[in-house]
Amino acid sequence: MGTIRLRVRELAAEKGWTIKEVSDRSGVIYSTLRTYARSPGMTLVDFTAIQKLAKTFDVMIEDLIEVVKE
Repeated sequence: MGTIRLRVRELAAEKGWTIKEVSDRSGVIYSTLRTYARSPGMTLVDFTAIQKLAKTFDVMIEDLIEVVKE
């Protein structure tokens, strides 16, 4: 099974936002978002959260996700 990492920290930094601000803007629960931002790789991610984050950052889903290991 593949592992992915969400580029939450990088995209937030580009916008000048904190993780809390991203949570407020996206509607993704802060604790979930913090986990995504800190994790070096995950096998399971909530697709609805990915959609919300991509929309919030105004990027394609592919730009939000980094494949760490296939």
